[in-house]
Amino acid sequence: MRFRFCGDLDCPDWVLAEINILSKITSVKMKLLGVQVLKDMLGDSLDFDKVHKLTSDAKFDVGDIKASIAALSFILSSAAKYKVDGETLSNELQQLGLPKEHTTSLCKTYSDASTKLQEHLKESSLRVSRLDSVQWRVDYVLSSSDLNEVNEPNVQLKLCIDKDGETKSSSSSPSSSLSSEPVAFTMTPDKFRVLLYELKQASALMENL
Repeated sequence: MRFRFCGDLDCPDWVLAEINILSKITSVKMKLLGVQVLKDMLGDSLDFDKVHKLTSDAKFDVGDIKASIAALSFILSSAAKYKVDGETLSNELQQLGLPKEHTTSLCKTYSDASTKLQEHLKESSLRVSRLDSVQWRVDYVLSSSDLNEVNEPNVQLKLCIDKDGETKSSSSSPSSSLSSEPVAFTMTPDKFRVLLYELKQASALMENL
C-alpha cells in the first residue's frame, strides 16, 4: 500500500514494527509522548526521564524507547514534509494497525503543531550556505573595452553569503556578521533575466515542498 505521509510510498518495515510496539501504551500516554517528540523536533530538549515514565507501564526497555521516538519522529516529520492533514494521517496510521484512540490523540497534537513544524523543518533543512543579503544597482555603460556594444545597461550584484548558515535577526546588518562572505559580479540584462526566472522557479518549488 501507498501512504501520503510516506510520500505516496510504502511505509518502511521498521516503522511498522514500532507501530505495533506503540499500540501497547495508552492513548493518553501516546499524546504525551507525541508532545515530547514534537518538542525535541522543534528544538527543545527531550525529557528522557519523562518519556521513560510514560512507557514504564508497557515495560519498554531503552531500545524500545529510542526506537519508538525514532518512529514518531519519522511519522510526524514526514507528514509535515508532505503537508498531510491530521485526519488523513490518522486514517493511514489506523490502516497500519495503530488503534483509533491512539491515532486521534497523536494526530490532534500533530495538527496543533503542523504549521510550526513545517516552518521549523524548512529553516533547518540541509543547506551548504544561506543568502544573508542582496545589494544591487544598474549601471548604464557608455563605452568599454570589454564590450562589443555600448550604450547598454549592466546589472551589478553583491551577495552576502552566510557560510555558517545561521539565521540573522532583523536588527543585524550584513557587515556585522563575521561569517558573511561577499560575492560581487556583473551581469548583462539577458543573463539577469535568466537568473530571475530560475530563482522564481526555485522559490515556487520550495513553496510546494
